[in-house]
Amino acid sequence: MHKIIKKIIMLGLCLQLLPISLSAEEQDADWDNAFDDSPVVPEIVYPKWFKNSFLELPDDLEEAIAAGKKGIIVYFGQKHCPYCQALIDKDFGQKDIEAYTRKNFDVISIDIWGSKEITTPDGQVMTEREYALRENANFTPSLIYYNAQGEKALMLRGYYPPYKFRAAMEYVERGYYKEEQFSQYMKRANPPPKFEMTDMNNEDFFMSPPFALDRSRFKAQEPLLVFFEQKNCHACDVLHSEPLEFSDTRKLLSYFEVVQLDINSDMPVLTPDGQHLTAKKWAEQLNLFYTPTLIAFDENGHEIIRVDSVAHVYRLKSILEFVVYKIYDIYPDFMSWRFERLFAGKKLPPLEREPSAKQSIK
Repeated sequence: MHKIIKKIIMLGLCLQLLPISLSAEEQDADWDNAFDDSPVVPEIVYPKWFKNSFLELPDDLEEAIAAGKKGIIVYFGQKHCPYCQALIDKDFGQKDIEAYTRKNFDVISIDIWGSKEITTPDGQVMTEREYALRENANFTPSLIYYNAQGEKALMLRGYYPPYKFRAAMEYVERGYYKEEQFSQYMKRANPPPKFEMTDMNNEDFFMSPPFALDRSRFKAQEPLLVFFEQKNCHACDVLHSEPLEFSDTRKLLSYFEVVQLDINSDMPVLTPDGQHLTAKKWAEQLNLFYTPTLIAFDENGHEIIRVDSVAHVYRLKSILEFVVYKIYDIYPDFMSWRFERLFAGKKLPPLEREPSAKQSIK
């Protein structure tokens, strides 16, 4: 089965070389082909239509509403993040997405390692990095959609292909967030591109049922990693075709108990916290809206970290290391550890408190 999937993906890559016109759905299916998640060089350049903000977000929100928009989007990024580049090229690079965004929202960019002073929509004053930490923006790009009242309507952590991104935009702009969770909305939104496969990808490291995952009564010997997937899932096929074949990744996976669940299945599961649920009910309880989603639990059944967005070789490897080496016992969150790795313990630049151009005008 695994070899068949690889052949299908390679066939898809070859077909892209043919001089044919692709439909919108077929173009969406191309988002992850040959994706490289190594650092981007040179630094990422944001679209010119992003707002040139003084980082006084209540003022930005007020100006957006006065201009007839629905709110603001706060974009958390990094200078060399390949997932951020993918968002700019593949999502905001779509003319319809750009037009829809500019009509309904102002976008303000935040550097998750930045030391500039920012006033958040709820009136708190802190640095960019403190704001990113507060909002758990572990995976860049992260986007927070704020409504006209300055309330958080939705947060996306990580990169999502265009069909998901369009759906998220409509979810906020049309006010669906007031009535239902994003996971419920996504069930009736446009389906993702699919390969014509009728089963899920199998791996030799997946446990076989019955799935007795309870760790609430007795401590397990190894951490648990749960793959939530579904049939006919293009992104799932891509995960199994390259990132999971990386030798370092497979070595790290050997330190886990690994389970694969179909989010639409009635397969009985005894969850890590001791609940008797079906896979479908557990996915709903966890508010999952993207497949594949990977969730890691410690030996006592507590969730450590989840990946519910695109994750290729380097990001997936870092996440597994964070769990296997129990780095979460040393650092309070994934982002703090990444800062240590990136900057080797160096301190951030001092807080920038010089008068802004806006203040000097006054």
